[in-house]
Amino acid sequence: MTEAKSYTATAKWLHWGMALIWIVAWVVGIVAVHWRDEFNPQHQLTFLHKAMASTLLFLIVLRIAWRLAHPAPAMPNTMTPLVKRAAFIGHLLLYSVALVGLPISGWYWSSVADKPILVAGLFLLPPLVEADKSLYDLAKAIHTYTSWLCGVLVGGHVVVALKHHFIDKDKVLTGMLPGRVD
Repeated sequence: MTEAKSYTATAKWLHWGMALIWIVAWVVGIVAVHWRDEFNPQHQLTFLHKAMASTLLFLIVLRIAWRLAHPAPAMPNTMTPLVKRAAFIGHLLLYSVALVGLPISGWYWSSVADKPILVAGLFLLPPLVEADKSLYDLAKAIHTYTSWLCGVLVGGHVVVALKHHFIDKDKVLTGMLPGRVD
């Protein structure tokens, strides 16, 4: 396999599309839980949150398959081996925690609470486990703390991308922008 010079258009659209879905679902989830009485009394925000977040479970499969078939471009030579390793670990954490762990923890929480998940308004996900109200608080805590960890990971990802653009002045950020070929 030859080394990629830039991200493919599909990789860029998967990145930005999933980022948009993830961020909106994350914000809607926080509002749905922390301002339930004011903004979510009939749980419509909860249904919207689940519909959006659950689509990530399917998109991540497509994204990983695409990435395996279309490798990412090499990191800039100005990056030290330690920084390159940190970037690899950061991306691995984003994929595994934010795009897999968080949606699965929400699916688990919904399952123990015996609450359905309607994927993109199209079909129901089967429960991961039998309903068990005794596990509700644990499942909620897992999803909540994973959500905040993901917020930190995504925030760090954004900060590092901006650092590449404004401080390092390399093409890491512009290389991921749709319509750009670097």
